[in-house]
Amino acid sequence: MRSRLEDDITTELRVLESHLDGMLSRVQHNSLTLKRLQSYEMRLLAMNTLAEMIEFILAETKILFGLDVVNLWLVDPKNEIAAYLDGDHYDYKRREGLLLINQESPLGDSFDGSKQPVLGGYRSSDCERYFSASLAKKPASVVIVPLVRRDKYLGSLNLGSYRSDRFVQGMATDFIEHIASVISICLENNLNVETMRRTSLIDPLTGVNNRRFLEQRIEEELDRSQRTREPLSCLFLDIDYFKRINDGYGHQAGDHVLAAVATLIKKQLRNNDVLARYGGEEFVALLSQSDNKHAVEIAERIRICIAELRILFAEQTIPVTISVGAATYQPAFALKKPVAEIALQLIQTADAALYEAKRNGRNRVENGGLVLRMDAA
Repeated sequence: MRSRLEDDITTELRVLESHLDGMLSRVQHNSLTLKRLQSYEMRLLAMNTLAEMIEFILAETKILFGLDVVNLWLVDPKNEIAAYLDGDHYDYKRREGLLLINQESPLGDSFDGSKQPVLGGYRSSDCERYFSASLAKKPASVVIVPLVRRDKYLGSLNLGSYRSDRFVQGMATDFIEHIASVISICLENNLNVETMRRTSLIDPLTGVNNRRFLEQRIEEELDRSQRTREPLSCLFLDIDYFKRINDGYGHQAGDHVLAAVATLIKKQLRNNDVLARYGGEEFVALLSQSDNKHAVEIAERIRICIAELRILFAEQTIPVTISVGAATYQPAFALKKPVAEIALQLIQTADAALYEAKRNGRNRVENGGLVLRMDAA
């Protein structure tokens, strides 16, 4: 018969075996978590645009942590982030979980200057502003993590769980803070890249895109047109008698007119349309999902607004008119010609219509019609 000592030893061994199994399970879990974290970081670092990065954070952070709610606040005092996202056709205003704020102060108030995560039970007065009011179900516990670089708030990562014990005061937040640090670095880098890209593709005088940007973008828009089978229209706009403005009022007045005209044209376009200064007093607008009739209507609306504009400079009123040429690409069959060739033809057709408007008296719109009615072989 087994002695009591043997039974005790057997029991202790089983307990020890259970502890070892538990330790092994935790090691395996931690190893899997580390691999997931490494994969998350590598994919985050590989993001090419700010829009891609935001979408990745909102979707993948939820999976990584097994969360129910993930929200992202970004500080955007000059509306630069909004402009970058508009440029990438990212509908940030309707993206659930994303909010752009115009100042750092709400974040500073929330974190009391400590820049440490705030966590615990969900309390509407403290937490609701960090989470969409339209949520069908409110989280039971939350952690709000500041995104900080160089002692400056970039935003916050707001995580929520339906479990009340998921985030409690006093729990370790090293893992979450590490993720927030990586996100902050990537966010800063992406913003710097976007700023450099935008600076190199923006006309400094008028604040609209430059010709280099147009040449890149038109092929992207034509590719999109081919995929969606939706038309792409082009407007070629030119300020009438611009040399007379420079000669009569001075070159500073001419610069003022260029900037004012560019601003007014942009106001008549949608956020997803493209406006570029082509050179001198010439501008080109690309109107996505706009057929020929709609393009001519927009051109006429712009022309009337410019004609009614009274530009003041040095206590003088400068009258301005423009001439516009319109052309439209409507995909019909499988693409046969290179996109670059179609882009050239579209701009040339709009340009020819513009010169027709000039020959017919200026301050008018001429329609160049459709280019490539059937994609020729």
